[in-house]
Amino acid sequence: MKERIRFIINPISGVGKKNTIPPLIEKYLNQDRFEYDIVYTERKGHASDLAREASEEGIDVVCAVGGDGSVHEVGTALIGTKTKLAIIPTGSGNGLARHLKIPLAIKDAIFCINYSKSIAMDTVKVNDKAFLGVGGYGLDAVVAQKFDEHRKRGFFSYIYLTIREFFRFNPINVTIDVDGKVKKLPIVLLTVANASQFGNGFTVSPKSDVTDGELEMVVLKPFSIWSVPSIVYRFFSKKKQRARHSEIISFKNARIRSSKNVAHYDGEPAQIASELSVSVVPHSLQIVVGKTE
Repeated sequence: MKERIRFIINPISGVGKKNTIPPLIEKYLNQDRFEYDIVYTERKGHASDLAREASEEGIDVVCAVGGDGSVHEVGTALIGTKTKLAIIPTGSGNGLARHLKIPLAIKDAIFCINYSKSIAMDTVKVNDKAFLGVGGYGLDAVVAQKFDEHRKRGFFSYIYLTIREFFRFNPINVTIDVDGKVKKLPIVLLTVANASQFGNGFTVSPKSDVTDGELEMVVLKPFSIWSVPSIVYRFFSKKKQRARHSEIISFKNARIRSSKNVAHYDGEPAQIASELSVSVVPHSLQIVVGKTE
């Protein structure tokens, strides 16, 4: 019996790709193995509804075709189900896809689905919300909010907004409680990392592993403007930040209090409560990954 796969396409993710993807699926998907259909999102949050419906129908695999926001919507709806998540990355950052070594070329991403190597990955729960890769409570959250409101998408828009918001940004005061050890400090970034990167190679937590049952809390402290080139270089070269600028804490459960009520989860902006309970949910999502040698 063939496996059933449903492709959920975000028609505004990836310039000009709405009409090119279905013919590529028809051409390269192994139809001796899979029976497929395609649906399109019509609004924010629609992908979650479609993924939930697919799981309830007993669909074997749901493929998110889009960027990190689409992957977040589809993936969080499949947590705790038997339905696998697959990804065809067509967004600006594609952070989780890059971490899982899923090719950015659409044809090659479809070949990964044919190969169908999958893992049971950890996910993250923050109060009543879930995310897959990275979440943040500092400058990255502000940039995610501005990017969501910005009229132009793409990598260069994201870089422009990051630079602009950096010069406007005032450090946020946070309180972190990990295993009863409490710290109060000002931060530029406070990132909870299950996967390693935001996207586009910007690696915030090089050693993060989505199957190890742990999370990393990456704290970037205030720094001088003269340190910016070094810090940016270290993020893109996958090196740890210098100790005076940062700290990485591995944990399973933590509590965070923040002086600002904005966050992002997998790049999607969110309003948050002042106190957050953060925990790893081990092996809670079945996901198709890239081929590794």
